[in-house]
Amino acid sequence: MKKLINVAVSVLLVVGLLMLSGCGNKNTNTSATSTEGNSTSGSSNSSGEATADSDSEAEGGYGMHHIELVVKDYGTIKLELDGDTAPITVENFINLANDGFYNGLTFHRIMDGFMIQGGDPEGTGFGGSDQTIKGEFASNGVQNNISHKKGVISMARSQHPDSASSQFFITVADSEFLDGNYAAFGVVTEGQDVADKIASDARPVDNNGTIPSADQPVITEIIVVD
Repeated sequence: MKKLINVAVSVLLVVGLLMLSGCGNKNTNTSATSTEGNSTSGSSNSSGEATADSDSEAEGGYGMHHIELVVKDYGTIKLELDGDTAPITVENFINLANDGFYNGLTFHRIMDGFMIQGGDPEGTGFGGSDQTIKGEFASNGVQNNISHKKGVISMARSQHPDSASSQFFITVADSEFLDGNYAAFGVVTEGQDVADKIASDARPVDNNGTIPSADQPVITEIIVVD
C-alpha cells in the first residue's frame, strides 16, 4: 500500500518536478527555480530567458564523463554523464561543477519514493545559474533514450521546455512517467545508497517535498573526474 501511495503522489506531483519546485522563471512564479540571469551567450526564448546555444548538439556529442557528488554527513554519489545523448545538458552541468557553482548548495526538495532535487543557489526552488539551456527530451524534439529508472540524474525545469538551468534531481525509484519530458543525462554508478538515505531521512513540510533550509543536505562539492 505504501508503494502504491508513493506512486500516486509521484504522478500527481510530476508537474511540480518542475513547475512548482523544479526550475523556471522567478518573474512569473510558475515554478520554484529561477532561470533569470545575464547570460553571455545564446539567444532568448519565448519567455525572454537567456538560453545556451546548441552548438554541442550540432556537433553530435560531448562524450562520457564521470563526476563525484559529495554530500556532507552522507557520503559520495558517483555518476556517469552521457554527453552523447544530452551534450548541452552535460556540458552545462560540468561547466557549473568546474566553476564550483554547486559547492555548498543543498538538496532543497526531497520526496522519498521519487527523487532528491538540488542545485538551487537560493535553496528555495527559485534559484538558478545565469543561463537556461535547451531541453534535450523527446517532447522538445530531441531524441533521448535514457529512461528515468532509479538512479538517473535529470534536469529540473518549469513548463517552458528550455527553462532548465542548474537544478537537477536524482531518482530514488523508477519514474518512467517522466520519460520524454525531462532531460535525463546520466546514471549513478556508485552511492545509490547515499541518495536513498537522503530520501529516507528527509522530513518535508508539505506534499511537494519542501525541506526547511536548516535541514537541507549540503552538497560539499561536485568533482569532475573526467
